[in-house]
Amino acid sequence: MPNAITPPIPGIDTERLTLRGHTRADYEESAAMWGDPLVTLHIGGRPSTAEEAWARVLRYGGLWALLGFGYWVVRERESGRFVGEVGFADFRREVTPSLDGAPEAGWALAPWAHGHGYATESVRAALAWGDAHLFAPRTVCMIGPENAGSIRVAEKCGFREHARATYKGEETLLFQRLRPWS
Repeated sequence: MPNAITPPIPGIDTERLTLRGHTRADYEESAAMWGDPLVTLHIGGRPSTAEEAWARVLRYGGLWALLGFGYWVVRERESGRFVGEVGFADFRREVTPSLDGAPEAGWALAPWAHGHGYATESVRAALAWGDAHLFAPRTVCMIGPENAGSIRVAEKCGFREHARATYKGEETLLFQRLRPWS
């Protein structure tokens, strides 16, 4: 049986950022970001190992290949500097209420990029792509209640809290954004 051909991952340019699919060359910067305790403070609570970071990069490519959506690496347009990662997933999380297979938006930025509006800019770009290509009635995201920065980004991007839940023994907030039908 021949191998399936995976369509290329779409790129997105914003005023200051470029979003593109991950390559092997992005691994070191991704691993450095996920290994930083400041980045993981509200995302799992502990820095990722090199092995876990590599698995994450592989998962990003797998999302695109299997679902037609996934995560992008985010870089500054002018400098090419690694900013972080943003995108959509369906992780089939065991959480109640269920995320019902809705595309789950997520984002993580390198500590140097915090406070510059890059998260909001990149999440808005990803959501615009999702609105044009996914046709899902809603997108969702999970955020720890103490993660004020991510809550602000979610709200700026049109997400509203719709439930509180427990995920892997930790309290979490579930947000949703209804697709702006034209």
